[in-house]
Amino acid sequence: MSEVVNKYIQEVVLPMKAIFKDMLKYAPSKIFGLLGNIAVVPVYTNLLSPSQYGVYVISLAVLSFLCILFSDWIGLAGLRFFRQNQLEGILPKYVSTLAIILGSNLCVMFVVALLLRNSFYHYFNISPKIFLFVLILIVPVAMRALLFQILRAQIKPGSFTVTTIINQILTIVIAVMFLKYTSLGAVSILAAMAISITLIDIILVFQTDILWLLRFEKPDFNMIKILFIYGIPIAVASLSLWIINQSNKFITSHFYGLVDAGLVGVAYNLTFPILMTLFAIITIAAYPRLINLYEDKTDVRPLISKLTGYYMLISLPVVVIMSVYAKDLIVLFANSKYYDAFVLLPYLAFSAFFLSFTDYTTYQYHLSGKTYVLTTLKVVSAIIGLVLNIYLIQKMGLVGVGVATLAANILYFVLTNIVVIPGLNWQIPFKRIFHLLLCFVPSAALWYILQISPITPVVQIYILLSFYYLLFYFTKGVFKDELG
Repeated sequence: MSEVVNKYIQEVVLPMKAIFKDMLKYAPSKIFGLLGNIAVVPVYTNLLSPSQYGVYVISLAVLSFLCILFSDWIGLAGLRFFRQNQLEGILPKYVSTLAIILGSNLCVMFVVALLLRNSFYHYFNISPKIFLFVLILIVPVAMRALLFQILRAQIKPGSFTVTTIINQILTIVIAVMFLKYTSLGAVSILAAMAISITLIDIILVFQTDILWLLRFEKPDFNMIKILFIYGIPIAVASLSLWIINQSNKFITSHFYGLVDAGLVGVAYNLTFPILMTLFAIITIAAYPRLINLYEDKTDVRPLISKLTGYYMLISLPVVVIMSVYAKDLIVLFANSKYYDAFVLLPYLAFSAFFLSFTDYTTYQYHLSGKTYVLTTLKVVSAIIGLVLNIYLIQKMGLVGVGVATLAANILYFVLTNIVVIPGLNWQIPFKRIFHLLLCFVPSAALWYILQISPITPVVQIYILLSFYYLLFYFTKGVFKDELG
């Protein structure tokens, strides 16, 4: 028995302590990012008309689309194999290869984008001026994505936190100045992003010491092949998620115009960026250490299961609160012109919950290097999601956006639990789930009492969350893991 306990301590308890320490270092950046994402909604909705807000959210969706195809997957692939190449003593060649791939991809992107620019104008419903700003913006954004992943691979949470906070502050401050003192509209925010991210790239260059790792030498084509084999499925998979969660803006714009697209954008920005920033506090700290443990031949399933329990503890009360108080949150955080967006909040909040949940159920594909399985599951979900989006948005309007998005994300989550990699399948933390659900019963009773009281919705939310987490804390001893 002592051998089992010692193994549990070595493979779960000690890694959990290390992850918690990293979470504490990453948490300020994520919490500040969360607050920044919350702050920009009232700021931007008061300084932009619904149609201009629609232009803004569509521009960011186009930016996201191009980054998925040409840059994001490079950083993720770089993170996955960083440790392996570090152990082999060929890190400079590896980092140089990543830089060569990124530069080549951006060149291809500009050629393709310029050749197909008229199709982009028509399909994405954006003007040439906006399209040009998006193309310019993608260069610093792509560099930042790669440098941030290298920083994560080096496990420098303190540097990551400081840089992320600076980025958030700069973007908001510069954007507000441009919005107030120019008539550029949505372009003001894109210009502010370009300036702030460029400055961040300069900081990241020194934080990662990348200049001391780069080498001007012949690229390693075998290394390039490995990165492409791992990364391209990630790009296709990310594009599939983009179709599930962001194509609805374009479909809504097509059927109902930019104003309704702006409403979708407000609901999206009050859920996905905020919730997924909060939920990522665990995964951003855990993933690099999980890679290291897996490379050291450790069974990571018990650790992932335990992490999932903490994820549900953080996420479930928040998404339930957002759903119950949807109208109050829209009134609190958005201009009154965007009030109708409240109907989307419950659907998109739970969509973000299930999408973030898959970060844990899909570790199996990343760690095993079988990202083609992940890609297949996302493509299937995306095709069904796209069909649902087109049909339901046309028939049901804004509610159709919510139903289609939630259905596609639930389908994706279910598929990742059906198609499993032997030895890496997600282990369901039944005891933690039962504990969390049990805590909802008295919390629901308290909510009913609060509804007949004169207490404001904001105070009610604070009371409910405090009560829930205190209840969990004082009852956790009853549901303690068998091994501690």
